Amino acid sequence: MLIPRQVLERPTAGVRPFVLTALRHPIVSALLADHRALLGDLLDGLGSPLHVALPEVFEENVFRLRRAFAETGTDAEILFAKKANKADCYVSSAAALGVGVDVASTPELVKALAGGVPGHRIGVSGPEKDDTLHALAVQHGCLVAVDSISELRRLAATARLARRQATVLLRSRTAGQPRSRFGMSAAERGTAVGLCAELADHIRLRGFSFHLNGYSGAERATAASEMIEHCLDARRRGSATAELVDIGGGLPVRYVEPRLWNEFLAQNEPAHYHAAKDFEDFYPYGGQSADQAIRAIMAHPVDGGGSLAAKAERHGIRFVVEPGRALLDQAGFTLFRVQQVDDRRESDGYAIVTVAGSSFSLSEQWFNSDYLPDPLLMSAQPAADELFPACVAGSTCLESDLVTWRKIGFPRPVRRGDHLVYLNTAGYQMDSNESPFHDAPLPSKVVLRLGDDGASPRWRLDGIR
Repeated sequence: MLIPRQVLERPTAGVRPFVLTALRHPIVSALLADHRALLGDLLDGLGSPLHVALPEVFEENVFRLRRAFAETGTDAEILFAKKANKADCYVSSAAALGVGVDVASTPELVKALAGGVPGHRIGVSGPEKDDTLHALAVQHGCLVAVDSISELRRLAATARLARRQATVLLRSRTAGQPRSRFGMSAAERGTAVGLCAELADHIRLRGFSFHLNGYSGAERATAASEMIEHCLDARRRGSATAELVDIGGGLPVRYVEPRLWNEFLAQNEPAHYHAAKDFEDFYPYGGQSADQAIRAIMAHPVDGGGSLAAKAERHGIRFVVEPGRALLDQAGFTLFRVQQVDDRRESDGYAIVTVAGSSFSLSEQWFNSDYLPDPLLMSAQPAADELFPACVAGSTCLESDLVTWRKIGFPRPVRRGDHLVYLNTAGYQMDSNESPFHDAPLPSKVVLRLGDDGASPRWRLDGIR
């Protein structure tokens, strides 16, 4: 059953300045309200930080995106972008729902196959893939996005040796981002289309893909329209099976209310961060939701008139989409145990809360940015009369190891042994940067399902079963 987005908990207005209270799915709210003891036991038993994966929410997001495409009258195949989270449970859910997986390495492809996703539902992307990945993709009939003429020739040679036909998309640079390091120029694309015809015994051209930076729906729609034109050109040149346009991922996720986000942007300054850190860019935490973005992309006017969806239907074009973050929206959170509190309020005006773990388990700093939704202080202690301003640091010996640079207004003083909850971390935050630095083990992932009978949640460690 789909839960309407308006049921998501919303923060109270005027709680405090610079508040960025994260939206919460009802399943997350139920776990935090009714099952804190279980979460605390899991954190104490399995170590800090602990990632909690919620495949039920992932499955709901699949239905939501499918409904958005259906409402626009668009034929689209969803491939979950495996790079967004390494947990096996999401691949298992994708397999059960008939959703494909987008991979960019041999280990990712092996995990997708082991999770039950058939090869014909797996897309293989990434620049200049190696021969091992090519060979496995050809053997299992995967859809390979080819980045260059040289890669196309190597893939054809691999298919020839295997006595099979490789199924390909040609990744092309867009008019809006002609200097991207991904994809072919117009001249290279023309050569590649001709080469596909010459190598027809070993190469089957299915369509075109592209790579975009950013979250502009209008730019994505314009690029998709360009790819439709490339399909029509390929058909004229003999590639009758050119019918797919892969619009990639880059669907936005809303973490906080737009009002709070706009207030934050208007008031943000270095003084709000530890050591007056000055960030130049942030993820658009208060933007559109993914299903809103899909509707806007498909409704966007192209060629000076009709919508992208209408153009695709007119020419018999099907879309492929590769959401990662969007399918993981609200589908997991991360727990940290507080290891020490350095109260510097008298000297600096705020405290430094050190947690067991590091910022490697919250990966926004990979992008030289900060993960902005407020962490929750999970404690039975009542709120205090005054806020407790603090940033959150990791327990490594790196000066830059700040889990949260921004000074958070906690509702009471934070104490050693308290638990912090970072919400909505499944998409790219949990494990993109994790490493066994200081010989620390990689954090565990626990898969939780609430169930329908009101009983305690069922949990297990993540792993293909």
